[in-house]
Amino acid sequence: MSTPEPAGTAHVSPAHPRFAEALAELGLQVGVRRFPDATRTAAEAAAAVGCELSEIVKSLVFTADGVPVLVLMDGSSRVDVELVRRELGAQKVARANANLVRETTGYAIGGVPPFGHATKTRVLADRRLLDHAVVWAAAGTPHTVFPLDPKTLIAHAGATVVDVREPGE
Repeated sequence: MSTPEPAGTAHVSPAHPRFAEALAELGLQVGVRRFPDATRTAAEAAAAVGCELSEIVKSLVFTADGVPVLVLMDGSSRVDVELVRRELGAQKVARANANLVRETTGYAIGGVPPFGHATKTRVLADRRLLDHAVVWAAAGTPHTVFPLDPKTLIAHAGATVVDVREPGE
């Protein structure tokens, strides 16, 4: 269950233009929140929102045999690249650099939302996201986030639900 955010720390904000367009195309109305301090990391976002770290969605871009893939992971866990490699049947999986993240998604690291990207990319969502009634994800900038139930988020991202977090997390 999501904890209400501290009063006065955020305000409703227009989303990044590309993300706002994606929301409109999907028929989604979400309350995008803007914070004066960056919510670039999962820990910063959780502190700003006032929720558990695991309720934050990290949108992480990797390459699988050179092809970008987006992995949606809860904020308290790390992606196990070997599990991603096996899931995709790839020879090699690695983190994408900042230029490839921007080229693939249209957003900078720290503001990548789970959908509304510049290119069509394969998406994997870790099953642990489904443990929550509401999760919070970046809304296109390092200062904006939005809440959504994880099933809807995963569906709109076109994600395949998988187990790709590091063991023991």
